[in-house]
Amino acid sequence: MTAEPKPRTARLALASGSPRRLALLQQIGIEPDALLPADLDESPGRNESPRKLAARLALEKARVGAKTVQTREDLRGAYVVAADTVVCVGRRILPKCETLDDADICLRLLSGRAHRVYTGVAVIDPSGRERSRLAEARLRFKRLSGREIAAYLASREWHGKAGGYAIQGIAGSFVVKLVGSHTAVVGLPLYETMTLLDGLGYRAHESWAMRETLG
Repeated sequence: MTAEPKPRTARLALASGSPRRLALLQQIGIEPDALLPADLDESPGRNESPRKLAARLALEKARVGAKTVQTREDLRGAYVVAADTVVCVGRRILPKCETLDDADICLRLLSGRAHRVYTGVAVIDPSGRERSRLAEARLRFKRLSGREIAAYLASREWHGKAGGYAIQGIAGSFVVKLVGSHTAVVGLPLYETMTLLDGLGYRAHESWAMRETLG
C-alpha cells in the first residue's frame, strides 16, 4: 500500500545560518521552524572536483542537521534542508572569502572571465531517507577596472561569500551572461529544492493559497 503524503504542517529545519537561503525558502512559501548552521570543515578532498565538493558538503550539512533534530523535542519529525555553493574557474575552487586579500584575488581572477557555480542541495525526511541534487550555472563577468574592484572591496559585500561576491547585491552589475539557475548562484536552487521536498512528501504548495487569505 502506498504511504499517504505527509501533511504540510510537518516541521522543517534549514541546516544553514545564511540569510540568503532563508529568504529563498521564504520566497517559495516555506518558513523553517529552525535554523541549524552546520560547523564543518569545507576543505576539498584530494583531487575532489568542484561539483563533487558541493554535493558532498550539502549532504554532510543535512546529516549534521538531522542529528540535531533528533535531540530536540520541538523538532521531532522535521525535514532537514541543506545546501552548499562552490564557485570555480576551471577546476580551481575559489574560497569563501574572509580576508580582503582573498576577495581581491578572486575578483581579479573572475574579471573578464567565465566561471561556474555549483550548488548542491540535500533533504533528509523524518524517516531518515536522503535525497540530493546538484544545480549548475555558468557566468561571465565583465572586465573590472581597478576602481571598481577597490570600491567593491570597500563595500564588504564579499565577506563570507564563495568566490568573493553575491550576485543579488552590487556584483549583479558585473554579470555579462548567466546560463543556468540564478537561485543556485544566490545559494539555494529553488526548483531542485522543491522537487526534493515534494518527492519526500513535504507539500509546500498547499500553503500558497493560504498566503493570499492571510494577507
